[in-house]
Amino acid sequence: MHEKRYNREIERLRDPDRIERMEVWRVVGLVLAGVNEPNTLLDIGTGSGLFAEQFAAKGLQVTGLDVNPDMIPAAQMFVPTAEFRIGVAEKLSFEDNAFDIVFMGLLLHEVDDLEKAISEASRVAKQRIAILEWPYEVGEFGPPLEHRLASEKIATAAKLAGLKELKQVKLKHLVLYLLDK
Repeated sequence: MHEKRYNREIERLRDPDRIERMEVWRVVGLVLAGVNEPNTLLDIGTGSGLFAEQFAAKGLQVTGLDVNPDMIPAAQMFVPTAEFRIGVAEKLSFEDNAFDIVFMGLLLHEVDDLEKAISEASRVAKQRIAILEWPYEVGEFGPPLEHRLASEKIATAAKLAGLKELKQVKLKHLVLYLLDK
């Protein structure tokens, strides 16, 4: 269980080359675009708080969640205004519609139950779920192909969770899925 979870050193998560490959600022802008006055965001799989930091800089009240307890103090150090908790995507300890946006950055390929993770994200999101993932192709960065998710798998899980609209944005190295409620 959890054999695909990221467990490497925190410094690698904030490597400038990695940040550039992930197009952090572009992703944040795309996630926020078209959302009606967003105030709250849940960052599932927050890691060192890289995306949480940028969403907080845009004025959002951010809550971060990560399965790795070592990530929580690191994220808190980078984003002192946010709240960080230990937890898993498949069982969120938040009320229904608790957040305007739920963001999952490079997380879904690591979860144990894709459908449950998207269903839980849908339950706690008011307006949008944003999923940043590796494309389903062999690449020089990221996990091996057998750990990556085909867009059809994400679309099917989203449909099963009752989400109707799925927009896919191809980035240089990643894919951003925007699911609106």
